[in-house]
Amino acid sequence: MAVYSMTGYGSATASAAANPENPANSGVGVTVELRSVNSRFLDLAFRLPDELRGLEPALREAVGSAFRRGKIELRLAGQRDADSGWPHPAPEQLMRLAQLESNVQTWLPKAQPLSVHEALNWCRNATPAERLDEVALEATRQAVKALQEARAREGDRLVKVLMERIGRLRELAEQAKPLVPAVVQRQQQRFLERWNEALQVAGAGQAVSEDAQRDRALNEAASFAIRIDVAEELARLTAHLDEIERLLKAGGELGKRLDFLIQELHREANTMGSKSAALELTGISVEMKVAVEQMREQVQNLE
Repeated sequence: MAVYSMTGYGSATASAAANPENPANSGVGVTVELRSVNSRFLDLAFRLPDELRGLEPALREAVGSAFRRGKIELRLAGQRDADSGWPHPAPEQLMRLAQLESNVQTWLPKAQPLSVHEALNWCRNATPAERLDEVALEATRQAVKALQEARAREGDRLVKVLMERIGRLRELAEQAKPLVPAVVQRQQQRFLERWNEALQVAGAGQAVSEDAQRDRALNEAASFAIRIDVAEELARLTAHLDEIERLLKAGGELGKRLDFLIQELHREANTMGSKSAALELTGISVEMKVAVEQMREQVQNLE
């Protein structure tokens, strides 16, 4: 199943079929544009001409059934071919118009005769306008399909970026694992040195065996190791990365679930930073938080 972004654009145009009984409407079409950006929920906005306001419920159903999240704006506009801009008057219309002109001039002898432009305008206004509901719905269905394809392409790109960040976080986790034992070993040696210094300052009158000194230093080092141990954080971070990768491969509507997992990743990286007792671990924690924040920005665009 594909992963969809909430960002995209789609447009389509549909034209009315030729109608011999109403040639003035031949070539009339409808253009629909759909613009989508990220949003926590599905938010639809419509920009429709007055003559198609009644079509909004059907348009809302057509768009709402295809998407689950995102702020989507639909713009609908009518258009007419240049060749069809003027009507093709029927003989009956011209005869009726000539009769009306004759009647007017009989009562108003000074009235000016009709021009061709005025006659064509009268014929166009006298022709009932063809309903464009089906044309508008067809254009909307095509635009929805185009928007779905655009959001799918953008989703594929976001998945690639997220996979790269997942790989980077795994590398950082592997770099952090061997650092903790090395830090503990250095701290153990430091405890021994400080303990010896403390005994020398206290004076030779206090006899303490070397074994007791070493045991005390080892106990201090063990307590220190427990305080700075990030094995649990690394294990949970790896588990969250595995789940994110599984969701991305499965596809579908996963934006909200990924947003929760990103929060958990940030929490683990933050805890590692607070437990850090070495400059190397601090640097790794900072890099992790940068990568997680980059993932958050991308996840916020997923449906």
